[in-house]
Amino acid sequence: MITIKWWLLAGSLTVALQAAGGQVPAARDGQHDFDFEIGAWKARLSRLTDPLTGSTKWVDYEGTSVVRGVWNGRANLGELDVDGTAGHIQGLSLRLYNPKSRQWNISWANGRDGALGPPMIGGFSNGRGEFFGLDSIDGRTIYARFVFSDITPASFHFEQAFSADWGKTWEVNWKATFTR
Repeated sequence: MITIKWWLLAGSLTVALQAAGGQVPAARDGQHDFDFEIGAWKARLSRLTDPLTGSTKWVDYEGTSVVRGVWNGRANLGELDVDGTAGHIQGLSLRLYNPKSRQWNISWANGRDGALGPPMIGGFSNGRGEFFGLDSIDGRTIYARFVFSDITPASFHFEQAFSADWGKTWEVNWKATFTR
């Protein structure tokens, strides 16, 4: 896990947003942006086996996701439970809304190691959610990006991507579709 000063992370996230072609979002109340996800979902996902190595091998999983809202929409807890040819994934996402910054913090824990990862920070604009943060692979610091898109009452799409060049290029390594 990475320990980093908040001001360095904030500056890095601004650079990542701009490098990804985005702008720093204008402040708005997004406290209910994740309300669409509350409830039970069927999950189908594909995961790149070895991100940032040139690998093109993907493995598929199917299972469920259940998201529970707390704090009147300012937080939620999601449980992912999927199986595939590469094994079983149990994950937990914790999403917390910061009313001062008007942004969401998303943290992920994999049941394999029980550790809560570094937060992704961002929000929604025009029906699309983008979240950025720092992570590490094999001891090197990388940028990570989450994107929520194609949101309807019955489905949505999620992608995770990593960047080893500080946001100049991104490699998608996790794609998921959730349906009711």
